[in-house]
Amino acid sequence: MKKKIINGIQQIGIGTPSANDTFAWYNKHLGFDIRVFAEEAEAGLMTHYTDGEVRSRYAILAMNLNGGGGLEIWQYTSRTPQAAPFQIQWGDYGIHGMKIRALKIGEAHQQLKTLAGIDPSEILPSPAGIPHFYFMDLWGNHVEVVQDDYCFSPQQSPFGGVLGASIGVSDMDVSIPFYRDLLGYDQVTYDVSGSFEDLQSLPGGSSAFRRVLLSHSPRRGGGFSKLLGPTQIELFQALDRTGQKIFAGRSWGDLGYIHLCFDIAGMDLLREECAAAGSPFTIDSANSFDMGDAAGHFTYIEDPDGTLIEFVETHKVPILKKVGLFINLKKRNPLKPLPDWLVKSMRIHRVKDN
Repeated sequence: MKKKIINGIQQIGIGTPSANDTFAWYNKHLGFDIRVFAEEAEAGLMTHYTDGEVRSRYAILAMNLNGGGGLEIWQYTSRTPQAAPFQIQWGDYGIHGMKIRALKIGEAHQQLKTLAGIDPSEILPSPAGIPHFYFMDLWGNHVEVVQDDYCFSPQQSPFGGVLGASIGVSDMDVSIPFYRDLLGYDQVTYDVSGSFEDLQSLPGGSSAFRRVLLSHSPRRGGGFSKLLGPTQIELFQALDRTGQKIFAGRSWGDLGYIHLCFDIAGMDLLREECAAAGSPFTIDSANSFDMGDAAGHFTYIEDPDGTLIEFVETHKVPILKKVGLFINLKKRNPLKPLPDWLVKSMRIHRVKDN
């Protein structure tokens, strides 16, 4: 293999005070009902971002078989996770929202309107003319729901998995090359500046922004690429104020969106590429880490404003753990997607909501 392969967004990390409660809510209401793993351990490799201390945590990886990335839901068990000491505004530096795809956005909007504590914004067109809306979950995380027709395996929920993320940046002309050259977002869907009606419901949404939506050329991904589907990143630079770093003074794993994770193949080649681009790995598991039922090689880099990007080269994923059936990706052609029936068999890990 002569270059690294990005299969898609594997998951977005969310720090929460209760992983079980957060999983139960997203399972019941947004269709993230496949619990790939639930595991307690010490985050010994993350001390670079946890004040030099090894901290204990409980993590759940949840997927939605409609298609898209998953949620890696993190809960500290050795300390109380901290919220930002200020109200996070659109245009602050870091991940301020995740994008969830919806096959039927009207049905998704109506469903959320019936839920206690949820107040979705009006459905409005994006600068690309795509219907979307925003809401804040019960833990203060902003979520954007975007009309998107991609579907891997039709489920009852109108919601799909993670489509992408909204990320605040300080200098758009510096950030675009990072996401284009290292992460493969080589297509600009729009690059617009001004004030936007569809952002008015968000904290800081009345500011003037330069707003750039990045997507990518079709990918010849392997493994779980068909489940993960196409993705997008939307960058926001506030033009009338100076943003704050969302995780300034806090630790990875504290409350909010802690990282954006990409499923990849070719970690050694990616290491060289990132170093040559001036964005070297800051965390490197060096070999195969083990998360109980799943295993792989993970690394981290930072975008120009310090937003954490994780890469995972998956080695092992459980299918039927009770009989010892796991998917071993190390022995497969990295350009060849897994058979649909095999990926769909992950429904054995479905958790029925209460």
